[in-house]
Amino acid sequence: MLNRTLTPEFRQVNDINFLAPVQQLLDNGIPVFTINAGQQPLVRIEFIFENVNFDANKPLQAIAVNQLINNGTPTLSAKEIAEQVDYYGAFLQTEYGADQSSVRVYTLNKHLAAVLPILKSIITESIFPQQELAIFVQNQKQSLQVNMQKNDYLARKHFANEIFGDTSYGSDIEPSHYDAIQRQDLLEYFKSAYKPENCTIFAAGKFDDEAFKQLNLNFGGSWGESTPSKLNVFNFKLNDRKHIFIDRPDAVQSAIRMGRLAINRSHPDFPGFQVLNTLLGGYFGSRLMANIREDKGYTYGIGSAVVSLRDAGYFFIATEVGAEVCNDAINEITLEIELLKNQLVETQELDLVRNYMLGAMLGSLENAFSHADKFKNLYFSKLDYGYYDRYINIVKTITPDEIIALANNYLKLEHFTSVVVGKQI
Repeated sequence: MLNRTLTPEFRQVNDINFLAPVQQLLDNGIPVFTINAGQQPLVRIEFIFENVNFDANKPLQAIAVNQLINNGTPTLSAKEIAEQVDYYGAFLQTEYGADQSSVRVYTLNKHLAAVLPILKSIITESIFPQQELAIFVQNQKQSLQVNMQKNDYLARKHFANEIFGDTSYGSDIEPSHYDAIQRQDLLEYFKSAYKPENCTIFAAGKFDDEAFKQLNLNFGGSWGESTPSKLNVFNFKLNDRKHIFIDRPDAVQSAIRMGRLAINRSHPDFPGFQVLNTLLGGYFGSRLMANIREDKGYTYGIGSAVVSLRDAGYFFIATEVGAEVCNDAINEITLEIELLKNQLVETQELDLVRNYMLGAMLGSLENAFSHADKFKNLYFSKLDYGYYDRYINIVKTITPDEIIALANNYLKLEHFTSVVVGKQI
């Protein structure tokens, strides 16, 4: 019988087995990475396109094309696309990111041959009807106006713009940007970005040789007319310390976002920086949570993160606190940063973080889809599976002295940008 008075034994995760994909090429040269695994007759196929031709005067081209790509082709209306996808029990999803945009479909294997032609029409023949564009603009402007009333949204928006400027990483989007979207611009962007030479396909689930043949039959030939494109490449420099305050006189809470330009996954310090971040604010048991939430009661939640992008990375701390304790909260955040820079982490705390990070890594590999997602992180960072071996090893072996060195290198407050949106006290 289980004795609940005894603490359960635990063991540190020793080995994590990753499912590596098989690489193939369609007849037109598109690389296809396949993880054929799982018990259910289900497959996910994801078409990923690099974002190109960024124009600061038209910052919404890529996202508008991605969001509207399934809203009409020469033979199918938006309604017909939705009805046909639903008829086969499939699920179609588009996703825009700062570096890539994707079109993803989930379907049962038995319906793959019927679903792929619909997907082909969307990816190769979309026409972006003016009526659908008008609805999109109206809805997005309304959503933006609602978000502009939220302190946390404003803090996030201004923080990104300060660090990354008017690039796809930090565009300061206003309602006028939506009004400026033209259908012809979307058609031109579509032809330059959604083409075989700018596409990578990831397939996961029960994706066998027959499924690959179906994929090649539909997407291995010509996609029609395309235009030249230039991959988005951005260069950034570290900012000096800057504090921005946006006064909202009626605000009950103040939103705080602070951080700096940092490193991305391709940098050798990235795994160690992840350990440092987890200690500070990367999980529920972090120091920021223990201090700002549990001890001081200033907030319901606070956290920090290290984000990897293709051309940069960044570190940030985010929370919302009562307006009257905003300055006190910032002082406590600063205190926790200084402690990490000057005091060795105790073994018990570090071991807890190690176990959390390794357990989170293992728990994130629950199916073929998540294994494919892990590989995508490597592929677009130009890394191999040795990265995960190094990551696991560093999490297991990093020392308190190494953490202090990382903190003094990457948590220099003189390089922090801080944004506070709330009421002046």
